[in-house]
Amino acid sequence: MNDFSVLVETCRLIQHFVRESGDVVELFAGTDYLSNHSLVVYRLKRLSFACIQAIHHNRNKLKDQLLMTGEEPSASTAILLQALVLILDPKLPWACKTVGYLLQRNVFSLFREVILTAKENINAKGSFGKVSALEHVLACMVSHVGQSPCICTNVDPQWSFSFQILTIPFLWKKFPYLKEVFASRSLTQYYTNQMALCVQNHANVLPTDMLNEFPGYACILGNILETTGAALSQPDCSFEMALDLAAVTTYLLEALPPIKSSSREIGEDDMIIGDESVEIVLDDNLQQQITNAIDSRFLVQLTNVLFGGISTAHGSHNEGPDDKEVAAVAAACAFLHVTFNTLPLERIMTVLAYRTELVPVLWNFMKRCHENQKWSSLPERFSYLLGDAPGWLLPLSVFCPVYKHMLMIVDNEEFYEQEKPLSLKDVRCLIVILRQALWQILWVNPSAHPSSGKFISNTSGHKKHPVEAIQSRVGTVASELLSQLQDWNNRRQFTPPSDFHADGVNDYFISQAVTEGTKAHDILKQAPFLIPFTSRVKIFTSQLASVRQRQEAHGVFTRNRFRIRRDHILEDAYNQMSALSEEDLRGLIRVTFVNEFGVEEAGIDGGGIFKDFMENITRAAFDVQYGLFKETADHLLYPNPGSGMIHEQHLQFFHFLGSLLAKAMFEGILVDIPFATFFLSKLKQKYNYLNDLPSLDPELYRHLIFLKHYKEDISELELYFVIVNNEYGEQTEEELLPGGKNIRVTNENVITFIHLVSNHRLNFQIRQQSTHFLRGFQQLMRKEWIDMFNEHELQLLISGSLDSLDVDDLRQNTNYAGGYHGEHYVIDMFWEVLKSFSLENQKKFLKFVTGCSRGPLLGFKYLEPLFCIQRAAGSASEEALDRLPTSATCMNLLKLPPYGSKEQLETKLLYAINADAGFDLS
Repeated sequence: MNDFSVLVETCRLIQHFVRESGDVVELFAGTDYLSNHSLVVYRLKRLSFACIQAIHHNRNKLKDQLLMTGEEPSASTAILLQALVLILDPKLPWACKTVGYLLQRNVFSLFREVILTAKENINAKGSFGKVSALEHVLACMVSHVGQSPCICTNVDPQWSFSFQILTIPFLWKKFPYLKEVFASRSLTQYYTNQMALCVQNHANVLPTDMLNEFPGYACILGNILETTGAALSQPDCSFEMALDLAAVTTYLLEALPPIKSSSREIGEDDMIIGDESVEIVLDDNLQQQITNAIDSRFLVQLTNVLFGGISTAHGSHNEGPDDKEVAAVAAACAFLHVTFNTLPLERIMTVLAYRTELVPVLWNFMKRCHENQKWSSLPERFSYLLGDAPGWLLPLSVFCPVYKHMLMIVDNEEFYEQEKPLSLKDVRCLIVILRQALWQILWVNPSAHPSSGKFISNTSGHKKHPVEAIQSRVGTVASELLSQLQDWNNRRQFTPPSDFHADGVNDYFISQAVTEGTKAHDILKQAPFLIPFTSRVKIFTSQLASVRQRQEAHGVFTRNRFRIRRDHILEDAYNQMSALSEEDLRGLIRVTFVNEFGVEEAGIDGGGIFKDFMENITRAAFDVQYGLFKETADHLLYPNPGSGMIHEQHLQFFHFLGSLLAKAMFEGILVDIPFATFFLSKLKQKYNYLNDLPSLDPELYRHLIFLKHYKEDISELELYFVIVNNEYGEQTEEELLPGGKNIRVTNENVITFIHLVSNHRLNFQIRQQSTHFLRGFQQLMRKEWIDMFNEHELQLLISGSLDSLDVDDLRQNTNYAGGYHGEHYVIDMFWEVLKSFSLENQKKFLKFVTGCSRGPLLGFKYLEPLFCIQRAAGSASEEALDRLPTSATCMNLLKLPPYGSKEQLETKLLYAINADAGFDLS
């Protein structure tokens, strides 16, 4: 008989004796254990280890038996393991020393290889639905370690249960009983603390014997998450255990490659991985185990334990946060920062926004740190950040995306009147914090920290150091949130626009911002709101001028001439200009007008006639009577959803109009086209949301808000996921979801219904028209130019200010010729008359002289060429004084006879500017 058979027979006899007598101590020590305990313990240590070695050595031959229960009398592995269960019973006097002996010999590494050998035989005969003998042995050892009055010596964590057994894929499917044992609060806390210590010391403790799709860090993460929820839900779960759990999951999650989902949230960023990394693709089931575990229940429980007892009261405090609050915020933010970069966000954000205290706790924390200058305490309290890292990095990396998610769902009444989720006073403070943090990241201190080692050796790649990654992340999410808050401020101003401007923007910064590749230029692209609007306009105009100069320098000087009938301006322009290339559009376009009699109007187009053409064609094309555009209740323009019912070539027209608008902006010509904000969003390639709906359909918005706050049973209202379109008396019904006509709106899905209706009206109905308009627009206007401005500012670029004409500014920037000067009596009369005009007549005067009814965006000192008043030639005689003022719009020149009285000057000037005779008058 060989040694293995002898060992099996010995163990079988041990079990037989115990069944007969029931006294294990008597079997091994006789009647006097105390006098023989040293020898007894020595023999039991050797016997236990021999059993484990025997199973490990013969594991491949016995793999069909490895997971059998102790009820199989003929199974040799079951006999050996059942003997171990008897020997390792925690109630026995030698248990502690025996377990300690086994741990010192790294038996969990042997058990690991045994389990991995048996992994394909989980449902072997006799084991299904019952506790296997191997599972019993593991439970004995796991439950013994760390229990008072345990005196086991500490062993190298690398060979511990945590890093040898918990790293086995889907461990709990193999050992459900072991899962119950491990999930007890005391054991979970012990092992979590053990792992947290390894994490903080950056120890390389994970085995590397698995396939790439089953890396140890992912397996241990899935197994831990699957059991810790039970411990977190217990009333006596400790704050320390939550801290340890957050630390462990943070470092394990950081090692994961990003887990993709079927739908990605707008603005979501993938985790940044170095160029030299090798892509690791996790097993689908392993991914599912991790994502399922970090569910709404887990997030709520973890944040509840961490934030329990932390006040969310608003208001200022003399003292900054205490150590416990700093530790809680640091742990929660580190975990969530990594979670955002790794897991799908669609489920996580809603839970954090509406089922936890995350936003009020973080805001209260950030506000007090800001008021008391206590930011520096955070890196000192938590090892995830370097000691010299800015303390606001972690809180902002988490707060910004969650609060941004909330702002996408709240309505205007909640934000402005009810001041939810933050008071407007707090929002103003938040803007300051975000602005200062963003400026610090992007301009003052954009340098990255050097990389350092991690406790995980077989990760998915060498990632950026956490501080560098967080800094990059905060730069993105803070920019997005500030941009969103600026949109709220544009809808209804609650803070001065200058609150969004960084304090450090100076002439040097502006000069740098024009040059691609500079820090200032990058800031202009990522966070343009930090730079005052007037400065951005100067940058924009200089960029356009640079393009024109480069084109001329390369000898590209296209000149196109067109004859346009005034009473058929749109049709003639479309027929002659719609096929122009981008090169043609960048070049000079000259127009000759033909009046209603077919006669060409007098005048040579040096640029002034073209400005007049642009103003007239845009007025005709965007007239609602033409059918391409409609008006909101506030008389703002947006594409007519039913345009195709009026014009067969409506999409081609939209493309043409987009290119016309771009040409006007390219040439610096202001046109009086008041667009609806939600349509201007399309020029920035943005989606519109519920809060944009009042500008289109205030009545529909009121109905949707009524549904949002409806307290009764919404299903009784008999609403379904369909919407009725009514264009020119023709009604059509569209489903908002597949099968929507059979999906009733309920209290559970009403928010989805509200946002689908808003999306349909604001985005879906005008998608084709907007797309073609944008394509035409982008022939001349680069996306990066337009992205410098928000929708409100974009309207100013198109149309200029709606405020009254600044006559004093015009006077200060006027040249004189032909004997006139600033103190001449005719000039004094002229300025008095112009100031007395109505705004409408002032705009007509400006159009008469410059070809455009809007003044330059930055003031008349930027008018090119500068405004000039010249004394009309030959105007000494009385006959000459009956002449009307004339103009040369290409030179912004007014030819003014020396009238003898203010009344005569006013009469002649009003007649000239209201003659509407085109260029025949001059």
